[in-house]
Amino acid sequence: MKKLESREDIEHLVNSFYTKVIKDETIGFFFSDVAKVDWDKHLPKMYSFWESILFGQMSYKGNPMGVHFPINEIQAMEQKHFDRWLELWRTTIEENFVGENAEMAIYKSENIAKLMAFKMELARRL
Repeated sequence: MKKLESREDIEHLVNSFYTKVIKDETIGFFFSDVAKVDWDKHLPKMYSFWESILFGQMSYKGNPMGVHFPINEIQAMEQKHFDRWLELWRTTIEENFVGENAEMAIYKSENIAKLMAFKMELARRL
């Protein structure tokens, strides 16, 4: 296993993760049916997002929270969905990478999922 240390590593991680996501019975439909994700646009954004989070490259431009609110209005994004997202992310990292950045990617994803789950639930109450 190797360390997570380059843009190429992030691309491999993100691609491997989304290969699982699109087949997943719990969250796959958000991407295929609800958001109807254009993968040619989405994947490069995710590469940049994680490159910014893990390496401080600041290559990501966008508002991840803002993108998810419209999806949440169509189909509630619940805690179980975030839990599954985290499970797939953690598994993908552990299958491919070791080291400090791999651990940081898991830690950051847990914080992101907690905040996003809270905000999506709050938005549904308003």
